[in-house]
Amino acid sequence: MDRINFMANNDSSEYTPAPGPLLKNIQSPADLKKLPKMQLREISDELRQFIIDIVSVHGGHFGASLGVVELTVALHYVFNSPQDSIIWDVGHQAYGHKILTGRRDKFYSNRTYKGLSGFPKRSESVHDAFGVGHSSTSISAALGMAVANDLNGTGDKVVAVIGDGAMTGGQAFEALNNAGFMNKDVLVILNDNNMSIDPNVGALNEYLADITSSKTFNRVRDEIYDLLGHFKSAGETMRRIASKLESAITAAVTPGSLFRSFGFKYYGPVDGHDVDGLRKTLEDLKSIKGPKLLHVVTVKGKGFAPAEREQTKWHAQSSPFDKITGKSLAAPTIKIKAPKYQDVFGEALVQLAQKNEQIVSMTPAMPSGSSLLPMMHAFPDRAFDVGIAEQHAVTFAAGLAAQGKKAFCAIYSTFLQRGFDQLVHDVAIQQLPVVFCIDRAGVVGADGPTHHGAYDISYLRSIPNLIISSPLNEQDLRDMMFTASEYNEAAWAIRYPRGASTGMTLRDNFEKIAIGKGKKIRDGEAIALATFGPIGKYAIEVCKAYAAEGIQVAHYDMRYAKPLDTQLLNEIALKFDHVITLEDAAVVGGFGSAVAEYYATLDMNLLVETLSNENKNHPPRLYMMGLPDRIIEHGTQRELHDEVGIGPDGLKKKIASILAYKKISEFSS
Repeated sequence: MDRINFMANNDSSEYTPAPGPLLKNIQSPADLKKLPKMQLREISDELRQFIIDIVSVHGGHFGASLGVVELTVALHYVFNSPQDSIIWDVGHQAYGHKILTGRRDKFYSNRTYKGLSGFPKRSESVHDAFGVGHSSTSISAALGMAVANDLNGTGDKVVAVIGDGAMTGGQAFEALNNAGFMNKDVLVILNDNNMSIDPNVGALNEYLADITSSKTFNRVRDEIYDLLGHFKSAGETMRRIASKLESAITAAVTPGSLFRSFGFKYYGPVDGHDVDGLRKTLEDLKSIKGPKLLHVVTVKGKGFAPAEREQTKWHAQSSPFDKITGKSLAAPTIKIKAPKYQDVFGEALVQLAQKNEQIVSMTPAMPSGSSLLPMMHAFPDRAFDVGIAEQHAVTFAAGLAAQGKKAFCAIYSTFLQRGFDQLVHDVAIQQLPVVFCIDRAGVVGADGPTHHGAYDISYLRSIPNLIISSPLNEQDLRDMMFTASEYNEAAWAIRYPRGASTGMTLRDNFEKIAIGKGKKIRDGEAIALATFGPIGKYAIEVCKAYAAEGIQVAHYDMRYAKPLDTQLLNEIALKFDHVITLEDAAVVGGFGSAVAEYYATLDMNLLVETLSNENKNHPPRLYMMGLPDRIIEHGTQRELHDEVGIGPDGLKKKIASILAYKKISEFSS
């Protein structure tokens, strides 16, 4: 189908380009294996073009998958998936894998509501050996599978493909250490492209860069390998000497000393875009027992010039673009877009840092995603990208706070989960006033269940010495950050969602927001809505709609899940028999649970005697609305809110059912 005509018809929902002549016949790795070796370059080219064609229309993670096309083809040509397990860490690399394993014709639905997942997913295909959305997990999973294979006596192979950014995660090194000690048959492929989402940072990155860029090393390595080859053609004695000499010399002059110290045999670096060379190397490694690491050098975005030039920008794309030039094909709009919450955070942080020289900031490998780049540019000695190392980020912030600095840790909600122990042990117990700016709180959209920020309220509520807040809008976000910057009695968590804010006009100055105090947005009589965070926009919309019908529904923006505004909750309890709590988070243990716990212990008789002459002896009936106790799949934020019933329609339905109940109760009485 011609893409220009197709786009003009505005029907991109199921657009699938015609695959190349080889790719069209491949529905499984078994079909790939039918190709002669000399056609692997051609199928690699077709696979890369197919990815470009699809993503240029439907969007998705882009650069990482283009960079491993040849590696993907070689892996599936040499190994026998699904009997052999191939684990992609993280799943940004796995588009080619999905296309070659029976999902080519459905790939247009990638990352869309009820479509294919953007990451490998065990329930989606037997070829997805392990679910991977968070980084640095593949080697641990691979070792577990290898041990299971030994126990089962299958002889199946296990391969973990880990990016160089993911290799900086502490879990990866824990797994390397254990795998080397156990001496299990695991192949780790280090995909070295010097990028995660932003450029990689840290000593490991410099170590790998030295390996791949040193002309002297590469020349000496080749000469030594050639020399050792001559030795090995001699007799048995010389072969033994050569073997010992090889170990000694390679340890001294080749780059694998770090990985060999973990008990791995090191191979590489090799060209990750030479599919024939990769095939031969993998065939050799397949027969070698024990833990092995193959160092593969690739280019993120390979084969698409704009993505090669601007790798951070092209990590992922959400709107259509020209597959030749990279120019956006999104329809122009004259509407001024509201800034993203992330960008409001980034700008406010710089302004606060200008006023307070004690403010410092850090993020685990997400400076662009979290909008920390403005701070890094304005104050490069006070802003830090610590790499994919969330546990370290939390304790690093605690160390700064222990020395009197005001640390703002910008971190996605889903990744803060990885630092739970550090939150408790290093921050809360020591009562250090770190400010956690929790980005991507609530459902995030197309990245799906591995990236939803569903659980932060539930696990944070259990931690002492921690304030939990969420702004209704971007002005409140700025003011909460300001308030937190001047508060030194406990840690503070400020959660906000992915995407656009309200677009309201912002004040230039900052104002303090009273800690543990909410705000009445609209008065009412029938029902009260108590909301937490930006999802309160739905309550504003619904209350306005009911007001037009002459029904006054009250709305309270609670602002804090801990400490709760008990004074405001008392006021609500005295006035309303029915209260709805609304949050974009797990309903189990969340903000609504906090309100329920408070009302469960509320002595209404004492409250009436103290505050009112009304004769009311029971707390209000509470209806908690949030994310249900199940895994939420992927889709747009609004699609997912509607699916679980916390969008405007779901809220209207809940209010209507309560109003109907009230009428029946009044009629019966």
